[in-house]
Amino acid sequence: MRKLRFSRSINLSPPAILVLAYTVFIFLGALVLWLPISHTGDIGFSEAIFTSTSAVTVTGLVLADTGSAFTGFGQAVIAIMIQLGGLGLMTTAVLVLGALGIQVGMPQRMILREEVNQTSLSNLMVLVRIILVIAMVCQTIGAILLAFVFVPQYGWNGLWQAVFHSISAFNNAGFALHPDSLSQWVGNPLINIVIPLLFIFGGIGFIVLGDIYQKRNWTRLTLHTKLMLIGTLILILWGSIAFGVLEWSNPETLGTLSTGEKLWASWFQGVTPRTAGFNTINTGGMHDSSTLLTMTLMVVGGGSTSTAGGIKVTTLAVLLLATVAFFRRRTVLHAFGRSIGLEEVMKVMALTTISMLLVLTSIFIVSISHDGNFMDLAFEVTSAFGTVGLSRGATAELDGFGRAIIIFVMFLGRVGPLAIGFFLATRSVPRVKYPSGQIYLG
Repeated sequence: MRKLRFSRSINLSPPAILVLAYTVFIFLGALVLWLPISHTGDIGFSEAIFTSTSAVTVTGLVLADTGSAFTGFGQAVIAIMIQLGGLGLMTTAVLVLGALGIQVGMPQRMILREEVNQTSLSNLMVLVRIILVIAMVCQTIGAILLAFVFVPQYGWNGLWQAVFHSISAFNNAGFALHPDSLSQWVGNPLINIVIPLLFIFGGIGFIVLGDIYQKRNWTRLTLHTKLMLIGTLILILWGSIAFGVLEWSNPETLGTLSTGEKLWASWFQGVTPRTAGFNTINTGGMHDSSTLLTMTLMVVGGGSTSTAGGIKVTTLAVLLLATVAFFRRRTVLHAFGRSIGLEEVMKVMALTTISMLLVLTSIFIVSISHDGNFMDLAFEVTSAFGTVGLSRGATAELDGFGRAIIIFVMFLGRVGPLAIGFFLATRSVPRVKYPSGQIYLG
């Protein structure tokens, strides 16, 4: 009898492999969270898949209180998914392979390059080690400091709370073990300093932190690092001051707090939309103006090669620089003694356009199937896209279709930019050139 051999080779691009890896990991996480050992009895598979997606994409939107709906085992599973999703699945895999002494080949390096949003294969392993060291040091220090708050209040269980919230904060996940997030510590200095610093360090970008550690001199820092630091500082100041001014007398948010608590809350709420997702006030009680401010910050997000989402701070910086250059009749952008070419502007325009179309289309679809408050629905979708996790309460009221849309947006908000980056980094030389035409704008 003759043996028939079938040889099939499936060629997938690095972004496709990443998408597949994240999808498989989300479903495996959902199956584990669905087990009776993981929850207290009120979690079905739809809630499990929603929670798993939210954890892996480090978003933080939930359908049930994490602290009461999930057992200690379930909370540990969520923390692991947050850690792996925040650092990146391929980054973690490379670290494991390196620890086992297994050589990381070229295909794995290409996938890793897409995940950490790099255009070069050089120094990838160095970047991976930088990511691991920064993550472990920041989260360890954060857990130790948070223990001074949680242990006196919750006993030895406070140690786990300190570890969980440190992991969640650094990875910009926004998962909390309390139904009101961190609202009961609205005036606690340690919470208001440690938690924001964790998600600022996690969201500013590992490349930026590594560059600062290596150069330690402003003039020697790269253009990317300078734009990230200046942009982050401006957005933090703008968000904190604007939120405080808009909400100072609102009885549902800052109005009933003392002056010190108002200042702490304004600082916290001005920083947390940068994809962190924690809150110390009632987000659903914000004015529409503050809601729009928060949505804008959620869309911008954090930095490239970070645990944060959004279109990224450098994208916003290039858009603004391009606008200034247009009105000054310049064809090349300038910043900190460096130039930014037209190709970079086109990449930024493509990323921003796709992101805005995704957000607006998702809001449109969700608003068709739900008659809830439009601002609340738009807020949830924007939070899902930016992988933020802040909520005005509409997520829990969505039906199966609405939850599916939010899951889809969370997934694209985390994995989408990785796939888009592949196409933006791929050049194609046109074989045919057409004569230039003219269109009228404005």
